[in-house]
Amino acid sequence: MFKILPEVPQDADAIELLLDKCFGEERFKKTVYKVRQGLDPVPELMLVVRSEEGALQASIRYWPLVTGSGKKALLLGPIAVEPDLQGKGVGVALIRYSMEKAKQLGHERIILVGDPEYYERFGFQPAEPLGLELPGPVEMRRFQICPLTDGALDGVFGMVLGDQSELVP
Repeated sequence: MFKILPEVPQDADAIELLLDKCFGEERFKKTVYKVRQGLDPVPELMLVVRSEEGALQASIRYWPLVTGSGKKALLLGPIAVEPDLQGKGVGVALIRYSMEKAKQLGHERIILVGDPEYYERFGFQPAEPLGLELPGPVEMRRFQICPLTDGALDGVFGMVLGDQSELVP
């Protein structure tokens, strides 16, 4: 059994170690890391999974974005799960919980770069047909978006960048 809890500042080192374990140093070269550069994650959507004993087992964060059409969005990622727990539903539970929380907070859409076969179960679909772009190389089949409300993809297009303004859904 595990618990989904808010991330606390003391989790920072353990999260970095987990990200190193799951993704390695190459992660810093990815376009999504460049998009997040200089941004703070959305505090209410910085979540961790802990074991009953309190050990950090997984982490997820969301970041504020804005599209070229001026529509705000969230960037999901990174999400990391201890390798020995992968495939046991921890990541799925964390994503479902965090997406519901994002919707409750008034957010309308989530963008990510990830495996489409994994993320389609959560409602993600290709972002490219909407005319969305990222400011760097990305495998387009992995660039996805998920509407959290009806009509959330209407008028969404253009370059996706980190939102430096105050995040208002």
